[in-house]
Amino acid sequence: MQIYLSRPDITEREIEAVCEVLRSPNLSLGPKLAEFEQAFAKYIGTKRAVAVNSGTSGLFLSMLALRIAPGDEVITTPFTFIASAASIMMAGARPVFVDIDPASLNIDPAKIEAGITPKTKAILPVTIFGNPAGLDRVCEIAQKHNLAIIEDSCEALGSALNGKKAGTFGTMSVFGFYPNKQITTGEGGMILTNDDYLADMCVSLRNQGRGKGSSWLCHDRLGYNFRLSDINCALGIVQLSRIDQFKAKRRQVAKWYQEILADDDRLTVPTEPDGCDMSWFVFVVRLADGFTLEKRDSILQAMRSQNIQVSNYFPPVHLQPFMVEQFGYNQGDFPLTEAVSKSTIALPFHNNLTKDEVAIVCKTLKEVLDKN
Repeated sequence: MQIYLSRPDITEREIEAVCEVLRSPNLSLGPKLAEFEQAFAKYIGTKRAVAVNSGTSGLFLSMLALRIAPGDEVITTPFTFIASAASIMMAGARPVFVDIDPASLNIDPAKIEAGITPKTKAILPVTIFGNPAGLDRVCEIAQKHNLAIIEDSCEALGSALNGKKAGTFGTMSVFGFYPNKQITTGEGGMILTNDDYLADMCVSLRNQGRGKGSSWLCHDRLGYNFRLSDINCALGIVQLSRIDQFKAKRRQVAKWYQEILADDDRLTVPTEPDGCDMSWFVFVVRLADGFTLEKRDSILQAMRSQNIQVSNYFPPVHLQPFMVEQFGYNQGDFPLTEAVSKSTIALPFHNNLTKDEVAIVCKTLKEVLDKN
């Protein structure tokens, strides 16, 4: 039996919604696009939502809409998926990394101001693994220094901090819909903002630079084909309608893991911080300080050999080969990120993981740890 790291939760409702679009003449730029955007904006609580073909595209277009350009700097975290930093570079700007808070694993607000220079135009905080802790403090710093905030909320659909939803803290925010996320559209993303100018600019940029009311062959600016089809949107509409159910399922899986693993002193087991309504994206445990990177990697391999999919969420972004080549980063530049990264084990986590499967994963992990 294979226990998968992640699996989408697709029912006949989603299948029928997609088939309904396929039976229609509107496969792209049709009514499902507007319906999905409006439903998403209503759920998050923003004025506008702009659907795009990925979270990465959403982050990139947010940079362009905010006129972030070569010579500018954007502060972000080195403990994230590559797209957070890559989107900054795609706009020609430079990512300036700030090390993480070892508790939340998010960017450490106390260290941000040291990274601000006259070239800084924005802060891009990542709600890592669905944990929104610290977003309020990042906002305070951005406001003090008149900086835009682009929330990378790609892992945080449904999370909230002190009653305020992830995606409503920033000037702009972006969600992602890859199949391992809380909801999926196969591929896709969503840009959120309360600013009509920024939203209209993203609508134009995602549609090859066409202006509002322009004809199909009239292009007001350089743009891109980052559109999300009505096929994807139809899937997203049904998935979004089930988000509360998905959150509850994922919370239950997290609770099962916590109950079995909490007393193992070889592990740091994630919990929900005070004030956080956490929409769990993944379940990542950390090994105790005595474990080396090589030991962690051997544990991953041993788990995989038992048909249990696991992963190392996330390697440090600043030590990715192209980052080292372009910016000259070295081991030790961001010690907390590096220490956490070498200790992480992402365990199987999805809506329909059973209690018995969680028990098998935990039993296997403990047996492997006993041998290491």
